[in-house]
Amino acid sequence: MIDPKILKDNPQLIVDMLSKRKVEYPVSELFDLDKKRRELIIETQNLRHRKNTLSQSIAAKKKNRETADKELEEMKNVSELMQDLENKRSIVERRYSDLIYSVPNILDESVPIGDSEEDNIVIRSYDDQIKSSSKIDHVDLANSLQLIDLERAAKISGSRFYFLRNELVRMNQALINYALDFLIGYGYELIQPPFMLKNDAIKGSIIMDDFEDVIYKIENEDLYMIGTSEHAMASMHMDEILDSKKLPLRYAGISPCFRKEAGAHGKDMKGIFRVHQFEKVEQFAISESENSSSEHERMLNIAERFYQNLGIPFRVVLLCSADTGKVSAKTYDLEAWMPGQKKYREIGSCSNCIDFQSRRLSIRHRQKTNEETQLVH
Repeated sequence: MIDPKILKDNPQLIVDMLSKRKVEYPVSELFDLDKKRRELIIETQNLRHRKNTLSQSIAAKKKNRETADKELEEMKNVSELMQDLENKRSIVERRYSDLIYSVPNILDESVPIGDSEEDNIVIRSYDDQIKSSSKIDHVDLANSLQLIDLERAAKISGSRFYFLRNELVRMNQALINYALDFLIGYGYELIQPPFMLKNDAIKGSIIMDDFEDVIYKIENEDLYMIGTSEHAMASMHMDEILDSKKLPLRYAGISPCFRKEAGAHGKDMKGIFRVHQFEKVEQFAISESENSSSEHERMLNIAERFYQNLGIPFRVVLLCSADTGKVSAKTYDLEAWMPGQKKYREIGSCSNCIDFQSRRLSIRHRQKTNEETQLVH
C-alpha cells in the first residue's frame, strides 16, 4: 500500500505514476473519498468535543440543582448527528480502503518509461556461452528420454500439469539443493514456509484483485495456496517491530508454487512452461529504507552469478513502467535463451517493493525501544 499522506501532500505523484504504468484506475474517486473522509473525521471530532462540553455543563447544573433540559435536548441531537456521521464515515472508509489498497506502487525514478514489454531495456547479456538453436524442443527431447509424461498428467489432473521421471526428478532436486547451498554461501537463512496462507497475510503481499486469476482459494476456508514463497516470507514478520541492528534479514525460501494461469489461456500450451505447480527457490530480503536499493542490486548480482555458474546464456532486463508489476517499484527480469523456441524467456525476476508490503503488513524497525519506528523495505 502506498503512503496515504501522498493523497493530500502530492496527489500529482499518483496521477503521474498511473499514467506511466498505463493503468486505468478511479483516481478522482479516491481523491474525493480521501477529502470526504478527512472532513467526516473533523466533523465527528467537533461533535465529540461539543458532546463533552454539554456533558460537563449538564453535570454542573445537576450539581447545583438547576434544570438542564436545553442541554439534554442538544445532547440527544448531537448523539444522533454523531451516529449519522459514523454511518456515513463507515461507508466512505470501506470504499476508501478498497481503493487505497489497490493503488499500484510508486515507481523508482530509474524505471524507464514505456508502453509495453517491447520498451524494456537490456542491461547486460551473458552470451559468451554457446547460444545455440535446436530443431527439437524441450518437450520432444524429454519425451524421447522418458523424462516427462504430459499425457498421463493431463489424464489425472488436467492441462498444465506434468510428471517428472527418472533423471529429471534427480536433476530437479539437484538444482534445488544447489540453489539453496549457493544462497547459504551468501548468508541466507533457509525457509520452508506454509503452503497455505490466510487472507490477511496474503493480501499484505499482493493486490488481491490482480491475483484472482492467479492464486487458488481453498473452498470454505480462509486460506489460499501460495503462488510463491515470497508471500509467506513477507508476512512471516506481520505486525512485528524488528531490531534495526539485525537488518538486513535475508531468507532463501523453498516451496511448491501453485498458479491458476487463467490469464495464459492459449499460451505456452506445449511443454512445462506456465504450469499450475512447480518448485522455486526464492531470495527475499528485509532491509532499512536507505539500504534497499543496494540490497536489491546485491540480490540481482547473486542471481546473475547463479545462472553464470550453470552455463546458461541469459540476459538481464530492466522492466519499463508499463511492464512493472503493481506491487514493485523496480523490477529486473532474467531471461534465458531457449534453443527450441529460438528466443529469450523469463526464468526469474528481482524486484524492490520498497515499503508497499511492509505498510500493509505493519512490519517496522527501530534501534531502541524509545525510538520512533520506521517501515522496513
